[in-house]
Amino acid sequence: MLKASHKWVLGVVLLLILILPFLMAPHKGDAELFTGADSQAEGLIGEITPGYKPWFSPVFEPPSGEIESLLFSLQAALGAGVIGYYVGYNRRKSGDEA
Repeated sequence: MLKASHKWVLGVVLLLILILPFLMAPHKGDAELFTGADSQAEGLIGEITPGYKPWFSPVFEPPSGEIESLLFSLQAALGAGVIGYYVGYNRRKSGDEA
């Protein structure tokens, strides 16, 4: 069991972990800090070669950045699930029970 002083320190650390992300979040004017690499590359290409035309356009364009982030995170979660399933399946098949 934890001592009372350890519980207090743990509570303060957890409170800081919960509050700090809100304080560090970008403000309304800082939204450009988190632009994607595609947007940054597109801007740089436009500076280097002003007459550049893209070879193709996206098949599906999400209606907002939030939905785009949601789809990206779902894709990452699905990929992690597939990789985890494959690793678990092979581990079980080889007989490792660790």
